[in-house]
Amino acid sequence: MLKIRLRRTGAKKQPSYRVVVAESTAPRDGTFLEILGHYNPLTEPTTLVIKEDRVKDWLDRGAQPTDRVARLLSSRGLMAAPTYVETAKPAAAPAQA
Repeated sequence: MLKIRLRRTGAKKQPSYRVVVAESTAPRDGTFLEILGHYNPLTEPTTLVIKEDRVKDWLDRGAQPTDRVARLLSSRGLMAAPTYVETAKPAAAPAQA
């Protein structure tokens, strides 16, 4: 399965990321098929440069964005905002006397 995800670049404690298409089994900074853009969360405001036509093409081919990338793409209007389902926390076990 193909994923659209972030690949970390930059120095220690100064992360920047490339938005790439990679096989889901590949390591985070491993092999990828194509660079779709870059993201820098440290700038004010954050920098996001995306090749919108290539992202749409990969989404049409069935590539799945990760949660973070889906949020970034939805901020650009390339896809619907992801919905998060809140899971119920298990009830605490009763204390024994």
